[in-house]
Amino acid sequence: MHIERITHNPAVMGGKPCIRGLRVTVGTILGLLAGGKSRERILQAYPYLEPEDIDAALAYAAWRLEEREEPLVVA
Repeated sequence: MHIERITHNPAVMGGKPCIRGLRVTVGTILGLLAGGKSRERILQAYPYLEPEDIDAALAYAAWRLEEREEPLVVA
């Protein structure tokens, strides 16, 4: 998994998960893929991205969806 390519910095895009500290969010990549854009088209539009960055965005999203937050139960 390439999750180390995903960064969180409050000074970059408000702390949203980004690709390698760049101003491209995981959400942007996922939105483009969901909208039918090909990997090749995304890489053309963002020439500073690498194919592994797209893989990292997908892996990060899958990992986040598997996380569960349980409410704190005070007895």
